[in-house]
Amino acid sequence: MKEVSLSGSARTNVGKKDAKAVRVAGNVPCVVYGAGKQIHFSVKHVDMEKLIYTPNVHIINIDVEGTTVKTIIQDIQFHPVTDRVVHVDFIELQDDKKIRVNIPVNLFGRSIGVLNGGKLQQIFRRLKVYALPGDLPDTIEIDISPLKIGMAIRVSDVNTDKLNIINSPNAVICSVKMARGVVEDEEEEEVEEGAEGAEGAEGAEGAEEGAEA
Repeated sequence: MKEVSLSGSARTNVGKKDAKAVRVAGNVPCVVYGAGKQIHFSVKHVDMEKLIYTPNVHIINIDVEGTTVKTIIQDIQFHPVTDRVVHVDFIELQDDKKIRVNIPVNLFGRSIGVLNGGKLQQIFRRLKVYALPGDLPDTIEIDISPLKIGMAIRVSDVNTDKLNIINSPNAVICSVKMARGVVEDEEEEEVEEGAEGAEGAEGAEGAEEGAEA
């Protein structure tokens, strides 16, 4: 998993009043939870947005006044009206301790079913995994090339060597459904063919009667 750096300023006072002042100044109050003591700090709101509003997940090396801690985002709180980020919780990573984190799902390949007119549906865009920090991938890659119309890929179909996917094994990640227009077209073709067959049969009967007369 890719790593990024983030600089923060230590917070000497902790509380609602102090947190409000931090937000008014254009910053986001944050805290790191880990094996040691909690680290309270603040980060510029614009810097935090770059990490949050992206489909990617990163390991974040937080530098607070010369002390660097390797972390990953655990929880984000948004303002209920403005959706502005108001608080972020980080968890300190330890090389020998597994963590739970949501990893993006990347579908690749050209599905046979889609090429035949089916519609691809992706139900899960992220999967929750349990793994060591060093084993975390940037994305979970899934090849959809073999998918035909009516087929699906479930969690149990995903091969992961060092990852333990927490989602239910029977959960459908993606599937290919028959597009409505395709079904209608097929039905129309069958009706037309049936009508043509009936007309052909009537014509043949008429020809036979004429021959007998």
